[in-house]
Amino acid sequence: MRRILTTLTRAGLFGGALALAAPVAAEPLANQLFGAHRTASAHTPAAIGSYAKGCAAGLMQLPESGPYWQAMRLSRNRNWGHPEMVQFLVDLSYTASLLGWPGLYIGDISQPRGGPMTSGHSSHQIGLDADIWMLPPRRLDLSRAEREQISSISVRTDDQRSINRNWTPVHHEILRRAAGDPRVDRVFVAAAVKIEMCRTATAADTPWLQKIRPIEGHNTHFHVRLKCPADSASCVTQTPTVAELSKNGNGCDETLQWWVTDYLNPPKVERPATPPAPRPRHPREFTMADLPQQCSEVVSLR
Repeated sequence: MRRILTTLTRAGLFGGALALAAPVAAEPLANQLFGAHRTASAHTPAAIGSYAKGCAAGLMQLPESGPYWQAMRLSRNRNWGHPEMVQFLVDLSYTASLLGWPGLYIGDISQPRGGPMTSGHSSHQIGLDADIWMLPPRRLDLSRAEREQISSISVRTDDQRSINRNWTPVHHEILRRAAGDPRVDRVFVAAAVKIEMCRTATAADTPWLQKIRPIEGHNTHFHVRLKCPADSASCVTQTPTVAELSKNGNGCDETLQWWVTDYLNPPKVERPATPPAPRPRHPREFTMADLPQQCSEVVSLR
């Protein structure tokens, strides 16, 4: 595999003197540098860093339309992924067609070179995350304009406690097939979806059901995250791994307890007053110094 190396430059004495005399300029934000690129870097494909602090080399563009899918919101230019992710989406969309849907509407994957985004996600930085709409496609010949205007559907109630009438057995089966794929690390869904899938779960549903992880903001789409590919030595594996999580079963007991009891109806506990913790920096505030060194070459290569 072609390794991605950061080129180090050394300033001469004259350049150093100028630097001392000139005012110190603020470092550019990484999301502005990555967001400016319209195409992938000319490198061998590689996911670099972690899902929320990294970049990606040699990404592949998911075609805007295929026999069983359409990429949505094309104006964002976020239909780029590691080749393993692109192949996964092609495979899953074909699976959806076998289950009775025309295919899938695919939302954001990554920017052409990954990295922090100018808006939206904190993850999706290394080409291994993809959003898939909960809306069953009505047709697969949407125009570019239609793909900007159409919206997905929510599959949970407004109180977040249960699924609504938009949820179907096909949704369940597509998620099961996605989570059962050995390339997949996690599938993020609304907690109501996890609770519903747990309702019919059996002991045989471990460990794939453990991969279905509840999180806010995923009532209109599900988010697939792939494992680090074998070709990406600098990719940081998510911890704890699903294998470690699966030692506790399929994740249903803690989901029901935490979401319904603790999150939606938190217990009243007297706590001593403490100073507020400092706000963690959002990836949109990252500079290149926050990312792996290899990302400097990925973003600078024309």
